[in-house]
Amino acid sequence: MNYSFDNLPREGLHEECGVFGIYSDGSLNPAFACYNGLLALQHRGQESCGIAVSDDGLINYHKDMGLVSEVFNNSILDSLNGQMAVSHVRYSTAGGSVLENAQPLVMRYIKGTLAVAHNGNLTNAVEIRKQLERRGAIFQTTIDSEVICYMIARERIHSGSAEQAVVNAVKKLEGAYSLLVMSPRKLIAARDPHGFRPLCMGKINGTVVFASESAALDACGAQFVRDVEPGEIVVVDSNGINSIKPENNCKKSLCIFEYIYFARTDSYIDGISVYEARKQAGRILAREYPVDADLVIGVPESGIDAAIGYAEESGIPYEKGIVKNSYIGRTFIKPSQSERMKSVRIKLNPIGDMIKGKRVVVIDDSIVRGTTIDRITNMLRAAGAKEVHMRISSPPFLWPCYYGTDIPSRGELIAVNHSIDEICKLSGADTLGYLPADSLDEMLGFKSCGYCDACFSGKYPAATTKLTLKGKERGGMNFDKKESCASKEEA
Repeated sequence: MNYSFDNLPREGLHEECGVFGIYSDGSLNPAFACYNGLLALQHRGQESCGIAVSDDGLINYHKDMGLVSEVFNNSILDSLNGQMAVSHVRYSTAGGSVLENAQPLVMRYIKGTLAVAHNGNLTNAVEIRKQLERRGAIFQTTIDSEVICYMIARERIHSGSAEQAVVNAVKKLEGAYSLLVMSPRKLIAARDPHGFRPLCMGKINGTVVFASESAALDACGAQFVRDVEPGEIVVVDSNGINSIKPENNCKKSLCIFEYIYFARTDSYIDGISVYEARKQAGRILAREYPVDADLVIGVPESGIDAAIGYAEESGIPYEKGIVKNSYIGRTFIKPSQSERMKSVRIKLNPIGDMIKGKRVVVIDDSIVRGTTIDRITNMLRAAGAKEVHMRISSPPFLWPCYYGTDIPSRGELIAVNHSIDEICKLSGADTLGYLPADSLDEMLGFKSCGYCDACFSGKYPAATTKLTLKGKERGGMNFDKKESCASKEEA
């Protein structure tokens, strides 16, 4: 959902972050390439961002709270000289939204300097962190990415190379990580054995680029080469590109919500078009939940593609019925509840002439807590909609996520506590239909070789303990409490 605000319970889903890295042959300026890449990944995280650059082994960096365009300018980018760089945009799912948790993390240790950018959540971060603290480690942040830094630094002391240190360190990590590691001379990319989070590689001349999404490669002029495989570690240095593929018996489990919501429409992830997947979700909804209506509209942005698919399948015309204001920022605050209830009209506004007197099918990507589900319906009825038929391009959320998606505990999920008919009544819609959980393969065109749908099914690919939060408002992890990631069958 795109119409929640910071002073309200978070209704929408958020991904933890996006990563971008470059090893340049001189044809691209690393800092400016990272800036363009981060702009293309801004949707993956809007709390903080940063760029770290290696200049003949000397690593310099700049990071701050805010959007990419707010944190960087020409003067700052000009000061970040070097031959390679890693960069990051962040949304916090583990650790508070504060400057010390911004990435990339830069660590100076006995072997030199490391810069690390991480997308995902480790499910054994609490255990590892406690072990390290008992051995005297002092942590400066409350994010599991710092645990990764420590593990790599410790392994590097006893390893012959930075890449061997990464190979040894990731063997001890559980959960989700798409990782960029920059030593003074090498750029290393790694993806967890399940492939929970996306990571791809591109090239332009002799320059090698890594990014969370292919759209970020396009932004810097790089050509897509391939996705980094689950469990693979790719090393780039003056000798070229080297791939390390440890034995991997895990089933591929890319987060299904990359296709439903997180990724940009123009991205391809693991060979599948995000745009086509979302359109296909709309087509499935049209077949499963047909209705007599006058027009189909989508809630910007991720609902639009599914709405186009619904319209194509149903024959009902698609129209742009809702306009999104992209310029109000993330911290829009109203002092009273009555004013907050009106705030949806600041971010989303219907085109009245298009809606008035019409029977409307409206497509949105998800319903999580249900704290704002009535606002779109009320907005459309206030604009004169005769009927409102809500369709959701994902199945109902029934289980939390432990791998880097901001899906809350079961008690907070509306679909756990209410039937679909009850949710429909709460939303104020005339009818409500969710994407069937057994249609996800069809949504992906039967092309996927594996994805994680644990938030819908309760079947977790990596069932370990999860890292828990004290709360984003206070920030920080709760290192004394553990919660089991039991499967649906065990619960």
